[in-house]
Amino acid sequence: MKKTNYIAKGFKVLSIAAVITVASCSLISFTVRSLGDDFLKQLGLTKPGAEEKIRQGILGGSLDTYGIKGIKNIAAGNRAAVASDILSYTKKYVSTADFIKNYNEMRDYYKPKFQKLQTPEEMRAEAVANQKKGIAQLEETIKKADAANKPIFEKVLISAKEDLKKVEDPNSKHNAAYAKNYEQAVKQNQQNYDRQIADWEAKYPSNHLLYVKKRLQEFLIETADIDFEAELITKNGKKYFVNRAYESKGNRWKMAFRAGKDVITTARTFTEKWMSEIK
Repeated sequence: MKKTNYIAKGFKVLSIAAVITVASCSLISFTVRSLGDDFLKQLGLTKPGAEEKIRQGILGGSLDTYGIKGIKNIAAGNRAAVASDILSYTKKYVSTADFIKNYNEMRDYYKPKFQKLQTPEEMRAEAVANQKKGIAQLEETIKKADAANKPIFEKVLISAKEDLKKVEDPNSKHNAAYAKNYEQAVKQNQQNYDRQIADWEAKYPSNHLLYVKKRLQEFLIETADIDFEAELITKNGKKYFVNRAYESKGNRWKMAFRAGKDVITTARTFTEKWMSEIK
């Protein structure tokens, strides 16, 4: 997958918490029983559009609500039930071929690439080729140089030819040092790559559900200490927490607070059960 496919969509911190808290706050109900054409028309969405928003929420860490025209109309419904509907549909969707395909594309994109070290012979051959190329360019420059500058370029050419001899000599100081340290450098290079692969496999496991499980765990951590009884005051038309410490909380903490206790409690109960099913 092309790099721009992820960069353009603003993929940041990967977290399913966005699907739960943002979707719960927005009251977007993607229900299994009501995800029909009529329901989607009320939201101003097609089924592919609805699934794209869920997919971005899980893989990208944020839910795009742009273009969903019916949010306010659904907001009058049962908030806890809507949150349960969102999660039920999300749970079903992450097992589809479409989601798994997108997950594997993301996983492959972030897989570390192995950078093979040049052998002493390869390194020296490349250096020689580059030096000869530079000498050829200097010789062409001398041919076109005026009388005043020609001696200057000729001195540079002499120096370049002397450097070429050093580059060609396998026993020169630089070439000898590279050859001496080559085996150790290869070993260290392989070890670094092995660590990168291990980190990658831990972050993006082959079983996509284990990736989802980590995002579920993040949601539980992020919503573990919500003070739903926190008092608010209104200043200049905006609401602020009386407890100033809450003003420094992250956006997801605040979104969970706005979603309400019923929504988050429902979401946490669903999440805990879902996590227990992922092995």
